[in-house]
Amino acid sequence: MSKDFAPRSGRRVLVRALGGALLVVALVFLTGCPGSKESANSVSGKVTLKSGEKVSGLVVFVGPDNKEYTTPVKPDGTYTLSDPPIGKVKVLVKSMGLGVPAAGKIETKEAGGSMPSTSGGAAPPAKYAMANTSDLTYEVKPGKQTYDIELTP
Repeated sequence: MSKDFAPRSGRRVLVRALGGALLVVALVFLTGCPGSKESANSVSGKVTLKSGEKVSGLVVFVGPDNKEYTTPVKPDGTYTLSDPPIGKVKVLVKSMGLGVPAAGKIETKEAGGSMPSTSGGAAPPAKYAMANTSDLTYEVKPGKQTYDIELTP
């Protein structure tokens, strides 16, 4: 009788282990893999100069933790920042550095000026590149929101 009891016991353990593994796989399948879902929180908008000209470069949110959250400005002047920090942020708009503008002419940085863009839009004014000179702030709330940025010289 002890011979029959041991194999049945082993089968029960195996069945329970497989059942537990299947449960874990089912939960992962139902909840999705990390990073596979679209972000529930995002901020998007358009960056322009007061004249209406599109701006190129990088939009940077400096969060309450002093960490920078960065996203590029697309050639049409739009940006989308996924998973921004929730709360009041300082907003910077930085140039991407030296590049070849749409006209094909290589430009250099002027003293106190801003760097030319690489995507054909205007370079942002230099005052928006640093937290101590940018006057832009925004309150990020959970969910998807729009924040258009208009820069003045």
